[in-house]
Amino acid sequence: MTKQIKRLYRSQKDKVIAGVCGGIAEYFNIDPVIPRLIAVLLIFAGGFGILAYIIAWIIIPQNPNQ
Repeated sequence: MTKQIKRLYRSQKDKVIAGVCGGIAEYFNIDPVIPRLIAVLLIFAGGFGILAYIIAWIIIPQNPNQ
């Protein structure tokens, strides 16, 4: 009866650049288009999205199970 911990990984199967948005979509069980649209909106709203994406690319590990 051990409860598995849900972990955030970059997606290997649903990626466009690095799999960050695909991994976020898998974690929250949503369509990958939603995190991608949010990232694009953040990029156009002052450029914060680029910095956030690069940091997430570095920090979030790749999924070892894919």
